[in-house]
Amino acid sequence: MFVTERVGRVRVISHGHLLSRPWLKLRVAKASFAEAGLMGMAVDPAFAANHKIYLCYSYYRTEQGLIGNRVVVYRDHNGYGVDRKVLLDAIPGALFHDGCRLAFGPDGKLYISTGDGRLKDQAQRLTSLAGKILRLDPGGKVPADNPFPNSPVWSLGHRNPQGLAFQPRTGRLFETEHGSDGLNELNLIRRGGNYGWPKFNGESDDPKFVPPILVHNSPPAGATFVSSDRYPDWKGNLLFAGLGLRQLVRVVLSDGAAPKVVKIERLLTGRFGRIRDVAQGPDGYLYIATSNTDGRGSPAPTDDRIIRLVPR
Repeated sequence: MFVTERVGRVRVISHGHLLSRPWLKLRVAKASFAEAGLMGMAVDPAFAANHKIYLCYSYYRTEQGLIGNRVVVYRDHNGYGVDRKVLLDAIPGALFHDGCRLAFGPDGKLYISTGDGRLKDQAQRLTSLAGKILRLDPGGKVPADNPFPNSPVWSLGHRNPQGLAFQPRTGRLFETEHGSDGLNELNLIRRGGNYGWPKFNGESDDPKFVPPILVHNSPPAGATFVSSDRYPDWKGNLLFAGLGLRQLVRVVLSDGAAPKVVKIERLLTGRFGRIRDVAQGPDGYLYIATSNTDGRGSPAPTDDRIIRLVPR
């Protein structure tokens, strides 16, 4: 199991034990009170053959401290990350609102979330990579079927996308996003869709913008769909991690081309503190990552932790 730490380390857990030596150590832009650093990670679907790991992190673009984000790929060799290749550079970044979530789609493409970097208007500009969902070939090229010619932009008008999850049955992409004034969003991402920020946040009747399928008060983070038979009551449901309200949220969606939220269940509230990510492992179990040492939590002596959720 590969785990990222915001200070720039990629760690490995083997047979339930954290290895002492990092798989990789990056020099990242970071601040103890902010959000920049090493964030997104995706394992290549063909990892067994090519041993590739994709990362998204913040770095200092200038001596004056201007922050950017970049997407890179490394290859695993004898337990270390080697052969770095930069796929996308100079994504606008800041101490806050960096996005930087990575996920492979069922089409084999790499999807990348970017925050607005606290430059709100950039989210509506196609010439900027800020406030977007981006789509690239695994080698870094722009796919020919992207909605905007010669552009990695897949959708725009995002504030700070925190989670990307593909629905197994349909291949549709769902995204969790930090909104302003507590209006956090769950969105169904459509090719070329405009999600409104900063023109609006939350619900809108403007036909130019795609409305969220859920507006909620739990600041979200990572997300995943449950496909494992280990959780029969949750199978097919969307789970997303909660930071501010310190919980895991289960969302039941209706079928059809325009899914609606049928049910919401809040789980583990306050039990483990801030939850940063949720993922389903190849063993079928769900794993969550806590985020209590990020400067905004109340760390326990054992924080931070990776926790496996075992059904009763």
